[in-house]
Amino acid sequence: MDHFRIAQILRPHGIRGEVKIEPLTDDLSRFKKLREAYLERSGQYDAVIVDGAKNAGGAVVLHIEGYDSPEEAEKLRGVYLCVDRAHAVKLPKGVYFVSDIIGCAVSSTDGTDLGILKEVFETNANDVYVIEGERKLLVPALKKLLTLVDVENKRILLDAQVLSEVGLFED
Repeated sequence: MDHFRIAQILRPHGIRGEVKIEPLTDDLSRFKKLREAYLERSGQYDAVIVDGAKNAGGAVVLHIEGYDSPEEAEKLRGVYLCVDRAHAVKLPKGVYFVSDIIGCAVSSTDGTDLGILKEVFETNANDVYVIEGERKLLVPALKKLLTLVDVENKRILLDAQVLSEVGLFED
């Protein structure tokens, strides 16, 4: 089963066992609707019920069923909050989960095999794809660069002309 990290628990908040989180998703409204989730600890996923979410001074604060005191909430510090694929937000066309594109074979429209997409860095402007092949390549995730993203066949095709303008080979 695929699990997607949607937040990291930062610390207890208040006296009722609530926790302040660092969202790892663009859609903060998802936390208001969130009920079923998983706590990720050392590669293990424990199902939990989220029975409350609110904004508190620009931060998101959650209550997880069974954690009803600051001492109990402290046990969650640093733990990731995840959802399974069935409870993940529906993505618009042309938007992909990072976990679905990691491992894709990347080539360019001129027929050059560039390597495998190994990592994605999130930046304020555009995500940056790290492609490892004969040479390590960094490219911004630009619509004009991404000619094809085929998640089912684990394949990405980059526009060769745009790649020559924006690609950065690490030597």
